[in-house]
Amino acid sequence: MQTGAITEYIDVAQVVLYLFWGFFAVVLIHLRREDKREGYPLQSETPRRIRVQGFPAMPEPKMFRLSNGETVTVPNAAKDQAQIHAQPVAPWPGAPLEPTGNPMRDGVGPAARTPRANRPDATLEGLPMIVPMRVASEFSLNARDPDPRGMRVYGVDRVEAGVVRDLWVDRTEPQIRYLEIALSGAEPGIVLLPIGFARIDGARRRVKVDALLAMHFSHVPRTASADQITLDEEDRITAFYGGGTLYATPSRLGPWI
Repeated sequence: MQTGAITEYIDVAQVVLYLFWGFFAVVLIHLRREDKREGYPLQSETPRRIRVQGFPAMPEPKMFRLSNGETVTVPNAAKDQAQIHAQPVAPWPGAPLEPTGNPMRDGVGPAARTPRANRPDATLEGLPMIVPMRVASEFSLNARDPDPRGMRVYGVDRVEAGVVRDLWVDRTEPQIRYLEIALSGAEPGIVLLPIGFARIDGARRRVKVDALLAMHFSHVPRTASADQITLDEEDRITAFYGGGTLYATPSRLGPWI
């Protein structure tokens, strides 16, 4: 009998290997159950609305305490029952959805969003994270970069939509998050433009936005506060511009070829 053998057919290495397999299986099942706390049970597109759970079974609800004192219980199927303003273009599962309302505001396609907390994101000190520079006066622009304030904003149709009034910065990172635009025309007001959708032309002193036509800026979701933005407002605003990349003009809906 060789050293380490328990019997003629089983040795220590074999037992350790079996124990590892068992431990690994338990870990996989545990992780699979835990990741089902978000997005499950799945909802089928069939008319009977089959609840897809799969193996392993759904975990018991667990309550998490957030840093701001709020509590969140997951899984929570009720929070995922948002109405979708779209209908399939064909009867089979997986068929593309066709918007039935205003796709740029209804959360369809590239305008899709998820419901988030109606409170501002916060720094470690508890301050609102994203604020205009008139509030975060300790921030400044690099002298080598163009200052968008005062620049005129144009939609993809080359029609003026407004003027940049201020810049909204992220207090946790040295970067601009939004341009604050004072609208021109028949419907004055203040809207935010995510910096990722802005094309700043320092030489011509203008900002171009390819995602929207000029007339769409008056429909951009507004913030409840003039000096801060909530998590839900962030998603709504960004989703509106994202929706414009496909739904702003009828020509964007058709195939390229």
